[in-house]
Amino acid sequence: MAYQTFRQEYLQVPPVTRAYTTACVLTTAAVQLELITPFQLYFNPELIFKHFQIWRLVTNYLFFGPVGFNFLFNMIFLYRYCRMLEEGSFRGRTADFVFMFLFGGFLMTLFGLLVNLVFLGQAFTIMLVYIWSRRNPYVRMNFFGLLIFQAPFLPWVLMGFSLLLGNSVIVDLLGIAVGHIYFFLEDVFPNQPGGGRLLRTPSILKAIFDTPEDDPNYNPLPEERPGGFAWGEGQRLGG
Repeated sequence: MAYQTFRQEYLQVPPVTRAYTTACVLTTAAVQLELITPFQLYFNPELIFKHFQIWRLVTNYLFFGPVGFNFLFNMIFLYRYCRMLEEGSFRGRTADFVFMFLFGGFLMTLFGLLVNLVFLGQAFTIMLVYIWSRRNPYVRMNFFGLLIFQAPFLPWVLMGFSLLLGNSVIVDLLGIAVGHIYFFLEDVFPNQPGGGRLLRTPSILKAIFDTPEDDPNYNPLPEERPGGFAWGEGQRLGG
């Protein structure tokens, strides 16, 4: 009975979120069981480009460290905000969501060459949080019951929390930077005078991932449409 309930809940998770979080959990479990080691997973340009260990371009996004507070904290935020993006502003646009993953991962890998990071999964999570927070600017957040603030401040609050834990803020800044680049190109620039859509999902991704909407009469909210908010049309808090 419990298995059937878990299976139903698991299958209700949207596909990209389900695949990525599952891959992260299985990778961590494999390391905990000593089936593999982090040394086989981390981002190393020399091993990638000279020894053709191409899998490291992906695996460095799947390992968040040993099971503990940091791992659980990252998994909660990864699952929550990845799912809210996929079910919200990317509803019915799985191909666009996958393209965002690829675009963000590509930029993060390039920047990773400069800042010498070996695992980029946490930065990728911050990128997802940043994009969600900018697309939902009127949502009020409660951080551990201590702080109440609007959603766009969430990535910065997380960076401050990371700093308090003694972690490097480079990871958070990288995620914020990549998230802002995507947000600007996808949501801001198309709505500017003379602007346009610079990011276009390849047709092959649309052919693979996009399926017809479950509800053909579904009318997305303004923040869920391609191009994001119409920035001139504000919304009063509590109104």
